[in-house]
Amino acid sequence: MTPSIKDNFCPKCGQPSDSTGLLCTRCRIGSTPWFTCDSRVKNILCPSCGATKEVNTWTDSTRERSELAPELARSAVHFHTDARKPSIAVNVEDISVNRSRANLTIHATLYNKPVEGTCSVEILWHKEQCDRCNRISGSYYEGIVQVRAEGRAPGTYEIQTAASIAQQVEDTLQSGGERLSFISDITEIRDGLDIVIGSQHIGLLISQGIVAQLGGRYSSHPKLVGEKNGRQLYRITYLVRLPRFQKHDVVRSGNRYYEVEKVESHHVRTFDLRDGQSRSIRENDIDRIIGNARNAEPALVAFAHGDSVGLLDPGTLQTCELRRLPWTTIMAGDHVNILRDGDELIIVR
Repeated sequence: MTPSIKDNFCPKCGQPSDSTGLLCTRCRIGSTPWFTCDSRVKNILCPSCGATKEVNTWTDSTRERSELAPELARSAVHFHTDARKPSIAVNVEDISVNRSRANLTIHATLYNKPVEGTCSVEILWHKEQCDRCNRISGSYYEGIVQVRAEGRAPGTYEIQTAASIAQQVEDTLQSGGERLSFISDITEIRDGLDIVIGSQHIGLLISQGIVAQLGGRYSSHPKLVGEKNGRQLYRITYLVRLPRFQKHDVVRSGNRYYEVEKVESHHVRTFDLRDGQSRSIRENDIDRIIGNARNAEPALVAFAHGDSVGLLDPGTLQTCELRRLPWTTIMAGDHVNILRDGDELIIVR
């Protein structure tokens, strides 16, 4: 049955309607709240590090207030499910240090017709210390990484390398969202290095990284410090024990000198400074450490003739004659690196 003309009129305004018994498009738009706008929004910012808080979660951020304001204002607008292709233009003005006002112009398409509206949103800028800064300022920590060496104090290179590894681990975890995996202090002491950490995870990764780079081993020692919400709380000391010898140490075994390349269990892989061969010797066969090739000093080659070379001792300025080493190519006027064993000069790589 064909509908009559009467059935196709809008029951509200009397204008023609596209569908029988339904409102026309204009009345449908007029009776539909196609958007709502919150009167105010709040931004919680850490004054120490700039992190922002959403609900109960802190997120690191480097964005300025001018970048955050339009986004916060847009978050106050909520569209009807039938609204299509929404767009929001925002104009923000600061009222005070802690308040801003955003004027919004809103466009969309509703029932195939363009619609426009405006609203105003107050932005509250609230400051609160974040979870990480609160822990750091309160001297909170969950463990310590202690870097020590077997039978000696760690060298300068080892200390610097361990500190660098710790900072790299922290940067990686922080950029990955682990905000509470932080380092609150790095202190060099007589026996080595102490790294105070904010989480057990970062302590484990730092220990593993140092051992992978410098050798040695690590162990963990938990200590019960209390209980919270029925859960036992522990602080863990990660003891990193570097090997007795480090890379580039020059050692003496018998009447020969060797440069350490790698420590393997109870053996040391070395470079023989007499003939240039790689050799593995037992730790117990090493008499003493002469020094480290990183700390060698340069000496001028005064002459090179046959199997002999003459070095100008940089300390005494006297010429010292040594046997030419088969793994070197030395000419008069060159400089070589040397270490001292008493009065004896040792050429190192």
